[in-house]
Amino acid sequence: MSTIQRQGSRVPVLTAVVVALWACVASAQRVDAPLEVGGNRPWAVGVPRARQQKAQAYFYEGNERLRESVFVDAARSYKRALEQWNHPAIHYNLALTLMNLDQPIEVYKHLQQAMSHGAEPLDSGRYEHARAYKALLEKQLAWVDVRCDEQGAIVTLNGQPLFTAPGRYQGLIRPGLHSIIAFKDGFLPTEKRQPLMPGEKTELKLELYTEDDVIRYHRRWPAWVPWTVLGSGLAVAGGSGALHWKARESFRDFDARLRPHGARLTGEMTSLRRRGNTLQVGAITGYSVGGAAVVTGAVLLYLNRQRAYRINIEDSAPAVVVAPAVGTSSHGIVGMVRF
Repeated sequence: MSTIQRQGSRVPVLTAVVVALWACVASAQRVDAPLEVGGNRPWAVGVPRARQQKAQAYFYEGNERLRESVFVDAARSYKRALEQWNHPAIHYNLALTLMNLDQPIEVYKHLQQAMSHGAEPLDSGRYEHARAYKALLEKQLAWVDVRCDEQGAIVTLNGQPLFTAPGRYQGLIRPGLHSIIAFKDGFLPTEKRQPLMPGEKTELKLELYTEDDVIRYHRRWPAWVPWTVLGSGLAVAGGSGALHWKARESFRDFDARLRPHGARLTGEMTSLRRRGNTLQVGAITGYSVGGAAVVTGAVLLYLNRQRAYRINIEDSAPAVVVAPAVGTSSHGIVGMVRF
């Protein structure tokens, strides 16, 4: 399992460990514990003697660089030694070196390897030091458990690939705010920005959802409101058209009763003209009101169009809480459902 560190931050999180470490580094500078080439010890089984000797040469080379505080070169030598022989003592010295390079995740990994066969491949003092440093690291770093079950989804931590689902990552990372993202074609990306605290364990399960799963739509008003306003405006405008047509009929009848050279107004002619004027005013008023209603309805239709928003399925799921209820005269349970 690969280890992922947060990028960009070089602020040491292991100040207390580094201070305590110098005593052990000074001891390492005074004494070079041999790797004991040969034998049938568990960490030597299956490793040819030639490779053990080559690993020991790199190991001594790393010790020289460690004495000189040339930590980058020391780490390089110890890693070459491990390529030849996976010896706990090499892991231990490499952990000391990486501590000075502010690589706490790698330090923890190599301390685990150094302690994998107990105190025998080290000595009791170095084994106790390793155990103490490992405990300090566990308090200084954050433990994270990330899981995703969606087949083919890619999970990243701070932009770096973590694993391809279905899968799981468990390990230590630097404390602070981290971004964990799962994405897959056909699904919306799921991101969790999680502050991880030193010494705490955080479990994160990433679920992927399609647009249909999480996208909902809403309107400002019920859908019938703008249509009612628009329909009312059209109805008023249509009624005004009928009034206008009747007004024209009244004026036409009035004109038909006029003689070519003029005529005296009769009561019937006066009534026709008055009726035509009244209907015409009503039609013009109706056109104005209906037109305003039509424009208002059209604006309301635009403002009331569907708007998409995303829901959080995990937060929207109903929760049921059941607790015992005990009283002086009755016993039972109390249930609460939260939507």
